[in-house]
Amino acid sequence: MLPQDELTAKAAPPRLLADAMLGRLAKWLRLAGYDTVYWRAGSDEELMVAARAEGRLILTRDHQLAGRRGVWALLVHAETLDAQITEVRAALSGAAQPFTRCPECNAALADLPHAAAADLVPPYVWHTQTQFRRCPDCGRVYWRGSHWPALAAKLAEGE
Repeated sequence: MLPQDELTAKAAPPRLLADAMLGRLAKWLRLAGYDTVYWRAGSDEELMVAARAEGRLILTRDHQLAGRRGVWALLVHAETLDAQITEVRAALSGAAQPFTRCPECNAALADLPHAAAADLVPPYVWHTQTQFRRCPDCGRVYWRGSHWPALAAKLAEGE
């Protein structure tokens, strides 16, 4: 018998692999908290092998790729970015945690102590912000700046 908290815990969302046609969507899915690799170059066969090896769901606008036998893929029909975000998030199971992944490289962000951010962000930002996160892979530092409410609102629209 499973403990009650395991029974009520939400399933983790699938890991994603967005093909070359969906780069902007990949970045927004990362902002939404989805583990999303962006496939920039390579053949469909290489993409399928990578997705299978990493257990990733392929996001594509390519009807032929999505229709291949044995391919775990989601065909994205929407044309605009906002509609794509809504379509993909509606199709995915599990709850992602927004603002937990680097939108540039997909790594999970780590909390950065305020003092450690002093030399990494502009002085005004360091004096006006209290919480920072840093990407352990690319080194980018993130905080809830003036753009944050607009990003949060855009992500909330896609829910």
